[in-house]
Amino acid sequence: MKISQKGLYALQAMMMLARRHSQGAIKIRDIAYEENLPEKFLELILLELKNARMVESVRGAKGGYALRRPPSEIRLSQIIRLIDGPLAPFGDAEQLRSLIDKDSSHRALYQVFLDVRDAAAKILENTTLADIVQVPRPTGKKNGRKKKSKQPAAVLPMVVSGGSQH
Repeated sequence: MKISQKGLYALQAMMMLARRHSQGAIKIRDIAYEENLPEKFLELILLELKNARMVESVRGAKGGYALRRPPSEIRLSQIIRLIDGPLAPFGDAEQLRSLIDKDSSHRALYQVFLDVRDAAAKILENTTLADIVQVPRPTGKKNGRKKKSKQPAAVLPMVVSGGSQH
């Protein structure tokens, strides 16, 4: 699966808004600075997210952008599909199913692509912004017991493409 630079910026901006959800509207300049994103490009991305009703804009001195819904209600798949389109390696799931039906000599290959697409889609559809943002946690010990340290989750490499398609 390819995620464009624009898609990556959108995910980063949405994660920042999720981390600061309780603080109200955040200025574009602050989002761009904290996430190290180009401000003018970020404006276009936020406008697209606003038109899709994922974020809302607030005017005035305390204005900026905020998530329209709680982070627990915004799925990564929604953001990626909005910005980058279908989650399949090429085309969409229906296109892959059509190829599986029509091209018998390559059916197994297209089935693998569909299985990859379905697995990625399932993960992205079941992962919300709340699942991936770091929320500050109290540092005090509870009941005098030490917390078990969590092993970091395995991270698979993801291709992030620039603006051009090869």
